[in-house]
Amino acid sequence: MARNPFLTAPATRYLGLAAAVGLTAPLVLATGAGAEPTEPVLTIYTYESFTPEWGPGPKIEAGFEAVCECDLQFVGLEDGVAILNRLKLEGPSTGADIVLGLTADLIPEAKGTGMFASSGVDVSHLSVPTAFEDDVFVPYDYAYLAFVYDSEEITEPPTSLDDLVTGDPEVKIAIEDARTSTPGLGLMLWMKAIYGEEAADKWAQLSERILTVTPGWSEAYGLFTGGEVPMVLSYTTSPAYHMIEEGTDRYQAAAFAEGHYLQIEVAAMLRTTERQALAKRFLAYLLTAEVQSLIPTTNWTLPVRDDIDMPDAFGRLVAVETPLMIDPETVAANRRAWTQEWLQAIGR
Repeated sequence: MARNPFLTAPATRYLGLAAAVGLTAPLVLATGAGAEPTEPVLTIYTYESFTPEWGPGPKIEAGFEAVCECDLQFVGLEDGVAILNRLKLEGPSTGADIVLGLTADLIPEAKGTGMFASSGVDVSHLSVPTAFEDDVFVPYDYAYLAFVYDSEEITEPPTSLDDLVTGDPEVKIAIEDARTSTPGLGLMLWMKAIYGEEAADKWAQLSERILTVTPGWSEAYGLFTGGEVPMVLSYTTSPAYHMIEEGTDRYQAAAFAEGHYLQIEVAAMLRTTERQALAKRFLAYLLTAEVQSLIPTTNWTLPVRDDIDMPDAFGRLVAVETPLMIDPETVAANRRAWTQEWLQAIGR
């Protein structure tokens, strides 16, 4: 969820079936290309917006390599759900030692693959909504989904999810694909949490406002910042980037009366890794003050420690009073059916 608004790929790119099953060409950050590694290599599957120079990946890589005597390599895939899709296809032959970027919604489904091992990391002391605790998956940040709008184009933003659904169909939005993207999955769950059995009808109504459905967050936000759409599915924390890096309040998140859907991002170690001790050390490293202090202004999300000094801009963001989340076991049992419902409702 390295949610920097700069595009890393053409905004209109859509990868279709290949993206849906996670078969996108990986972006690998590696050192010493063309040479035999002299240090142990730790390979981490993550989402593509984690890996660019403005994201947290390079800083985390440099920090960990300074203390680990290892070669840390990030493989950037399309988005969070695509990571799980990729692992399912590769099975025990996967080259990954760690995955970073699934959300808590996907934990039961991920555990069901039998591909993950205990982290050995105590997460009980962390400051995460819903009192998260798990012996396999380590949370490293969290954020709330929101629709971010251009205040120069929209003077009266929606004040509820229902306002968004019933709003002017001429005012278009961009959203992400629930099959490949964690924000796209989160919106599908958000709609289900609010509307229940009426979700399909509400999706059909909302579809009149959808300009496009992108494989991941980067493409959707690029459409937004490129002026092709005045509103985009992102996070309540996204405006902090514009405030801090661009010095503008132009882009804001709409506060929804029903609440905002919570996404907790997690990392975990593969059972098949030959670098178990090193992988556990990295998972623990994610929770250090060094890494957690990077999260707000590189991933533009919220740290899981409450002792991190936050930039002033974060105090000007939408304050979420009602976090929304569907029990992950319920998500695991229903994700396939809900995804089909979503696809049919929006005519995809």
